[in-house]
Amino acid sequence: MELEMMKKKEGNQLEILLKGELNTNTAPELKALLEEELDISGVLILDFAGCDFVSSAGLRVLLNTFKSMKSAHGQMKFLNIGPNFHEVLYITGLDAVFKVQ
Repeated sequence: MELEMMKKKEGNQLEILLKGELNTNTAPELKALLEEELDISGVLILDFAGCDFVSSAGLRVLLNTFKSMKSAHGQMKFLNIGPNFHEVLYITGLDAVFKVQ
């Protein structure tokens, strides 16, 4: 399955709505979009309302982005995390890193 990414940028805030699967094939697309559009000292909002699967490759992109933003005093927020993705974050301990409840 492909990943659709709808972006909205206002100032130093970038919001991305993800629809589909964030996997080995689609993670590079998200990485490229973030490298092109993201101000790492700004705010990144990722809306997972339409994203039904996140693989380890997707987690790697998210974690690397988080680390870059944290060092630049940026903020990264997750919205609409489904139960499957939430469980993966919990099992890996990344729920504490990303401050997901």
